[in-house]
Amino acid sequence: MMKYAHLYALFLMFVFCTPSKGQNKTNLPTDSIKSETKDVITANAPNTMVRNIKKDRNGHLLIAASISGVFRYDGKSFTNLTNEIGSRSFWDVLEDRRGNLWFATTYSGVYYYDGKSFRNFTTQDGLASDQVTCIYEDKSGNIWFGTGGGASRYDGKSFRNFTTKEGLSNNDVTSIIEDRTGKLWFGTRGNACFYDGKTFTVFPNLYNVWSIIEDKKGNIWLGGSRFGRYDGSTFTIVNERSVYFIYEDKKGNIWTSSITEGGWLSRYDEKSLSIKKPISNEITTHPTAIFGILEANDGSIWFGATDGVYRYDGSAITRL
Repeated sequence: MMKYAHLYALFLMFVFCTPSKGQNKTNLPTDSIKSETKDVITANAPNTMVRNIKKDRNGHLLIAASISGVFRYDGKSFTNLTNEIGSRSFWDVLEDRRGNLWFATTYSGVYYYDGKSFRNFTTQDGLASDQVTCIYEDKSGNIWFGTGGGASRYDGKSFRNFTTKEGLSNNDVTSIIEDRTGKLWFGTRGNACFYDGKTFTVFPNLYNVWSIIEDKKGNIWLGGSRFGRYDGSTFTIVNERSVYFIYEDKKGNIWTSSITEGGWLSRYDEKSLSIKKPISNEITTHPTAIFGILEANDGSIWFGATDGVYRYDGSAITRL
């Protein structure tokens, strides 16, 4: 277990703007403002809150580091991709299948980056809310945004918004995935739910669902007020502790993190997952919170915390 020499007196929890009302479909204006940008390369890792870590098509890490910006790490240096935007509350990042980047912010909507210039999408363009906490690309190439005012789907031309009026379980959407059957799952500040393209079905077994994944075997894992697994017919509570983020590595191990009770990072070994309630191994703790998790190409596990990004190589943990 890793020891920390510094304790944090305050921890900024989740304070958001009032969500905007959902809309059915909004066509985008043709005169959206674009601004030229220049990436900034640095040897230093971000030292502010890191909410999410993703990979780009080259296997480089994309790090959403709150007010510091969104960084790309190529194994040698960190590049601030959002330097020209200025200080924003960045929460998530995604590279789509065309190589474009999307940045979620909690107050300024979504930024689109094609490698040369930025474009900012907000409620004025049809986004359900300017409070955006997750981004997901479905199998058809639609980009989905989880916002404080519902789920927004962008087809490349216009937005269509889904709210409780359409059957969404709660308008504060925190996680989106598409399973192998084509159903879209939504984690919310209320219950989870899934959408089959026509109707929403509420999944009432736990609330305040921050993370949903589908593992290699087709099981759905949900983390929120509790941690559970759904095998397609039966939902099982795996752990009564609240879970913020869930990740499956290449070996099939399931990793979880928490932002309550102090932060912690745990691993459920793949060999133990066949039993009804597998037991996790606690890898480390943090005085405040641990957020997103990602396995790098070399097999190391990276995770975000309130004071930056960390790397676990299987034996030691290093703050970058």
